Amino acid sequence: MQSYKDKTELIKEIKTRFLLYDQEFDTIKEEEKDLLKSGVDKTPAQNISYQLGWTHLLLQWEADEKKGIEVKTPTPEFKWNNLKGLYQSFYNQYASYSLAEQRELLQKHVNEIIEWIEKLDDKILFEPEQRKWATTPAKWPVWKWIHINTVAPFKNFRTQLRKWKKETGTE
Repeated sequence: MQSYKDKTELIKEIKTRFLLYDQEFDTIKEEEKDLLKSGVDKTPAQNISYQLGWTHLLLQWEADEKKGIEVKTPTPEFKWNNLKGLYQSFYNQYASYSLAEQRELLQKHVNEIIEWIEKLDDKILFEPEQRKWATTPAKWPVWKWIHINTVAPFKNFRTQLRKWKKETGTE
């Protein structure tokens, strides 16, 4: 997994990967957002709904812990062994949004994540066991949770969008 020397490098990577990811939606028409194509496991709307769901959860975990609320990851309704159900809940939650609305909301989430990172000190961001919600047997520091829910899917899902566009001839 990629690592970062400091929060500036993490923020720069989030901004870069988000911008490239978001630009993939520039050529996708609203009426095509729910088309599923062969060899691609998500529609464009599902793709961005997935991103919205995870970025929202990341922000929610942090907000809840700061309020003293016990965080159950990934959610109180879904356990780690039922991620398909969680993903379907993301798709359902954002299904009525237009692609433009989804893009705008994801930009808002990304901005909130960047603001949050800027406020964190290096110990909380880079040392394990600094947040209860981030403490797992793997002992990931907060930055890894942020990376795995922003940079990594922005890269991977951009590839899926490109493949989807190739299948539809919208490249």
